[in-house]
Amino acid sequence: MRGLAVGALGVTALGIWRSDLARDARLATLLACLSAAAWTLTESERATAALGNSFLLSLLAFPVAGFFWLFVLSIFDDRRVTPSTLAPAVSFVGLGIAIMFSPVGARSVLGLIFNIAAALLCLHAAYVVFRGRRDDLVESRRSLRTVILGFAAIFAATQGGLAVAIAFDPAGPWRLFGIQSVSGAITVGVAAFAMGGLFLKGRTPLLGSSLRPERQQDPRLVAAEAVLLAQLSRVMDDGAWRDEALNGGMLARRLGVPEHQLRALINGGLGYRNFAAFLNGYRVTAAKARLEDPAQARTTIAAIAFEVGYGSLSPFNRAFLTATGESPKAWRQRMLRASNMARSIG
Repeated sequence: MRGLAVGALGVTALGIWRSDLARDARLATLLACLSAAAWTLTESERATAALGNSFLLSLLAFPVAGFFWLFVLSIFDDRRVTPSTLAPAVSFVGLGIAIMFSPVGARSVLGLIFNIAAALLCLHAAYVVFRGRRDDLVESRRSLRTVILGFAAIFAATQGGLAVAIAFDPAGPWRLFGIQSVSGAITVGVAAFAMGGLFLKGRTPLLGSSLRPERQQDPRLVAAEAVLLAQLSRVMDDGAWRDEALNGGMLARRLGVPEHQLRALINGGLGYRNFAAFLNGYRVTAAKARLEDPAQARTTIAAIAFEVGYGSLSPFNRAFLTATGESPKAWRQRMLRASNMARSIG
């Protein structure tokens, strides 16, 4: 079962890498699959004995929780692969090396810290999967994300908890449910095949293609969509995006259409993968205008974030960085310098 799981993970990694998903999503998937495959092997005494307890295999297995977390964030939260999002995986590698070369007494303590940290990170990944379900505009991904990746995240966190329990009582009954056991190997194999089958079906429908498909539609449906798009543009241009609590359901009620129809319109007609990205398009544009205005140079960035609809500074900074590649502070400094230079030349 472990061998079949490794094969399924390898095929999934290759298929996603060759898909039309964004580079960051493909990279995160590749890292998660390779690390999960290495982790599956290192948890088997027979496999490690056959491979000679490979140090390189262990290095690849250590960051499995960090790479799984990165995978969830890149696929479902549209986060980029950056030094900060890679930091948990790198930390697990460092902690794993410390465990390997520490005295026996310290090894058990470090191992306990390692497993607790991995469990907490996987639980956060599960939270991300569940949190964004309502705002997900890719219908197939939205309907299956909680079932598949929610299960995987909870399973990974459970394994971390079992590892902690085994550390305190190695002879306890929970050993029968750990990854080292037959039941654990079967669970990993079934999960790997299920996710691989869903991810590689057609043009990765679960994850959502980064390319908008060409659709052959009834001209009357195209005309109705154009009318609804115009209505949506009017409502948003009138400032609906300023409402901090705005979500897809509220906007659909304003337009008088079913929420699923609005989701399909924003995804298929405008190309957005989630509702937050759609809102951020309006909010970041408005924020850029304020940040580059010399008359608002003394207005704090936090005040601007609140003005354009964000409830706190952190999501504003993240959305702005994703949209522009710069922090709001760096953007403001650069634009104000350019404005001052233009005035001095004039």
